[in-house]
Amino acid sequence: MNIEIVCHRGANEYAPENTYAAAQLCIDWGMDYVEVDVNTSKDEVLYLMHGPLIDHTTNGTGYFGELTSHEIDQLDAGSWFHCRYANERIPRLEPFLQWIKGKAKVFLDVKAAQKEQLLEILYRTGMTQDCFLWTASDRWMLEVRQADPSLQLKMNANSVADIVEAAEVYRANIIEVDLDKMDAEIAKACHWFGLRLMIYARGKDEAAYQQVIEWGADMVNLNHGDLFQKVIKRTFVNSLQPHISRPIWQQVGTM
Repeated sequence: MNIEIVCHRGANEYAPENTYAAAQLCIDWGMDYVEVDVNTSKDEVLYLMHGPLIDHTTNGTGYFGELTSHEIDQLDAGSWFHCRYANERIPRLEPFLQWIKGKAKVFLDVKAAQKEQLLEILYRTGMTQDCFLWTASDRWMLEVRQADPSLQLKMNANSVADIVEAAEVYRANIIEVDLDKMDAEIAKACHWFGLRLMIYARGKDEAAYQQVIEWGADMVNLNHGDLFQKVIKRTFVNSLQPHISRPIWQQVGTM
């Protein structure tokens, strides 16, 4: 049983999201991937920041893209979460990738970034094989695929038709599906096209995590990597018993 765990915005229940502190906890837990958001300052420096407003996760106000890197570097990105994280800074993307390389892989959720600039950073840091990318812009995704066929791209899907498009148009590598949208046809289609299935599990719910395992997911994206790790270990122990069953998608036949 090998489900890779992707920690959404790092260990964001225990440390401020999109920071070194949140990523370090994921590393300490032995998580496979840290998901971070990528955003761009007014003077075109790439940072870890969801945005577009900075009010919720820093001591500043306003829109991230309207601030210079000098202004952003002064912000406190930790005190809002807990006083122990006072003066935690917003990481610049390139130093963050240099720091995390060899410790964990990275899922880059690109909110705002120039394609060429982001790819150059991935090449310089040697992270092209240790990350995968997604952004809401289909055009941006196509341009990245055309620029570098070797990069790992993730696409979202709610149906078999979405999966076919992801495979044939975008040449995606990973399909992400919300747990409540999962069905046997989606699971079979992912395996048919040789795409890795990543299920997004919202909330802190052991029963939901058990469903992710039963669907035979390759990866899981969630906010509670530590709890999922406990569930999967318990499931592995139970699977050593005689009543081993196949993943749900295999139980309903083949395409």
